[in-house]
Amino acid sequence: MSVKTSDPPHILMVDDNPDELRLLVETLRKGAYRLTIAFDGTQGYARAVAMEPDLILLDMRMPKCDGLAVARMLKANPATEHIPVVFLTASSALDDRLAGLRSGAVDYIVKPFQPEEVLERVRIHLSLAKRSAASNPVFASQNVAGPSEGVEPGSAQPGGHGPELVLQRAAARLIKDRLEDPPRPIELAAMLGVSERRVVAAFETCIGMSIFEFVRRERMRKAARLLSQTTLNILDIAAEVGYSSAANFSTAFKEFWGQAPSAFRKQKLDVI
Repeated sequence: MSVKTSDPPHILMVDDNPDELRLLVETLRKGAYRLTIAFDGTQGYARAVAMEPDLILLDMRMPKCDGLAVARMLKANPATEHIPVVFLTASSALDDRLAGLRSGAVDYIVKPFQPEEVLERVRIHLSLAKRSAASNPVFASQNVAGPSEGVEPGSAQPGGHGPELVLQRAAARLIKDRLEDPPRPIELAAMLGVSERRVVAAFETCIGMSIFEFVRRERMRKAARLLSQTTLNILDIAAEVGYSSAANFSTAFKEFWGQAPSAFRKQKLDVI
């Protein structure tokens, strides 16, 4: 992590509106901060990865690659996941605020903003980040990407490269959050600000399976956990992993695990 007592905190501001960027710069110059700006989501993400700032002020609504997509990618990248992200948004709607928090932001500021509020929220989150880094210096110093979502430690990751791994991790998190009704590849692409082709290729390249195969695997893994660790009935478990019919779920489960859900549960309980 880049927070150092000897250096002024580094803040990255990402907004496609030059006038609002100018206001932010004027506001933050009142503090002892090093400032970097980016004019769109793609440039903002690239500069975050390259510079690892101490805090990011991120406009939520931008064309092509919006703030939500940038935040998801930042939080899927082990090199940037620790950086606090504060959204700037013209919307005070609850759904927008929740979307921002779920994408990994620590806070949001509603436009038009008050300079005093911006300065205070920035100060608070920089302080919290510095305290977190001090309490966990080993984690804070790690910038090496870990295994992608769903890949077992030590398992092969055929042909994986940094950007593809981050994309696959981000997409995997979105899928696992909605296993009962996972986003389609075209929806994943829109949520991550990339093309559908890139999302599909990321799964093939990094974990050697299609998105459909990944969804199936994660559904079956979750079903196995629910069968062995809860008393939910088969129909409820089927619904949890996206099957409207217990019969269809049982068929899919047996094809994946080699035994029916009821037999799988009994075996696990017998072992316990």
